[in-house]
Amino acid sequence: MALSNAKSWKPYLDQELEQPYMLTLKEFLRLEKNEHKTIYPHSANWFHALEVTPLPDVKVVILGQDPYHQPHQANGLCFSVQPEVKIPPSLRNIYKELQTDLNISHALHGCLNSWAKQGVLLLNGVLTVEYNTPNAHQGKGWETFTDVVIRTVDEQNENVVFLLWGSYAQKKGAFIDTQRHLVLKAPHPSPLSAHRGFLGCQHFSRTNQYLEQHGQIPIQWELPKIATPV
Repeated sequence: MALSNAKSWKPYLDQELEQPYMLTLKEFLRLEKNEHKTIYPHSANWFHALEVTPLPDVKVVILGQDPYHQPHQANGLCFSVQPEVKIPPSLRNIYKELQTDLNISHALHGCLNSWAKQGVLLLNGVLTVEYNTPNAHQGKGWETFTDVVIRTVDEQNENVVFLLWGSYAQKKGAFIDTQRHLVLKAPHPSPLSAHRGFLGCQHFSRTNQYLEQHGQIPIQWELPKIATPV
């Protein structure tokens, strides 16, 4: 468990990896593997969100809960799946909102790597999960670590847009300094709640307006026709 490919984050997170709670988490994950339990995403992608979006580049943060728990789905970015995988329902609703808000046609894949490369930190609160067992790794320590990630963005960057969809993300982002950043809240894009206010929230256009107002390049939300696997 190391941040060797996320160099910009290392000064802020390396010591965190050596905290007792993270060592306990590391041991838990080792024992799970020893029992031949399947963990998603692959260990090479546990920190993919930090690797693909360097700290100085973070302009937008989207908070998810925990990774997808079916084969070939999770790639280390919240809401994102590998290009060849069926687009999950929540992501379909995100695409619906993009079409309504910015007239962007639905992507034919669910890989959000291009967003991450533009400075959209796609961070789950929990970075691993067991096959076919949602929330299996909640309460094991990841939440504390990802709180430190969010706090680092909050303190080190300015004029970041935080998109908090659903009660989990809103509670997790409660400490964000709203004087320095823009915090946008909406219901979760899940089919169970999207109709309660996620659809129609216009978060994507509002994000770009804010970024432009603060002299930053807006996000190109339209995904490439063909995505490269993570």
